[in-house]
Amino acid sequence: MTTVLTRKKPNKIVSLFVQNRQKIIAPLVAILVLLAIWQLLTMGEKPNLPSPITVIKETFNPLIINPFFDNGGTDKGLFWQILASLKRVAIGFSLAAIVGIILGILIGSISLVYDALDPIFQVLRTIPPLAWLPISLAALRQSEPSAIFVIFITAIWPIIINTTVGVQQIPQDYQNVAKVLKLSKVEYFLNILIPASLPYIFTGLRIGIGLSWLAIVAAEMLVGGVGIGFFIWDAYNSSKMSQIIIALLYVGLVGLLLDRLVGLLGNFIVASDK
Repeated sequence: MTTVLTRKKPNKIVSLFVQNRQKIIAPLVAILVLLAIWQLLTMGEKPNLPSPITVIKETFNPLIINPFFDNGGTDKGLFWQILASLKRVAIGFSLAAIVGIILGILIGSISLVYDALDPIFQVLRTIPPLAWLPISLAALRQSEPSAIFVIFITAIWPIIINTTVGVQQIPQDYQNVAKVLKLSKVEYFLNILIPASLPYIFTGLRIGIGLSWLAIVAAEMLVGGVGIGFFIWDAYNSSKMSQIIIALLYVGLVGLLLDRLVGLLGNFIVASDK
């Protein structure tokens, strides 16, 4: 009687790790090396910056272990600080996306509009985001809409520029086909212009969301209120460097997540449109 040996299928998680071990192990090693260097550079008696171990000790309770606490006012955990900033970014970025895509399509489609507005936009887009804050505060008289306006004016330029380029890069053959098929303006817009411009539009959106997150952190340092930017500035005024470092870690992770989300959304929509 013979027995047949069956080979067990490897665990999916193990297989995934084996296939991507370099991408997983390499960043972990780099992080450990950076932490070790940081620890060595802050081993003096009174270092200017806290060591990684000190940061964990000073922020473990409550910032790390309980980011959801809410003691009223601005004394809130990092979850609520990040959430308040994300709400402002969502409003400002959404407005910038709507206005930027519309203007980009208009400028890219009509050469006269492009010639008229492009020099103005090229000048305005070089103005640093925080330079708009005094103007917005003077015009709007409130910190909340002023911060949202700074996000809007920061994110809109890459959206306009990339959308304009996308429309201008539509091949002439596509336009000739539209004329042969006698497509209406609406049909041309939905079936040719938008699909051909989508990769450029999402490139602008991806750049815009990153700039929005940078702008809100800087703006909140000046306008105050609940938000990760004000949290960092308040911690600096209180000489709580460990809180600043852990907040910066949160800022970086959220920024990475926003970038990846917009990128994945763009890839999904562009792929489904083909």
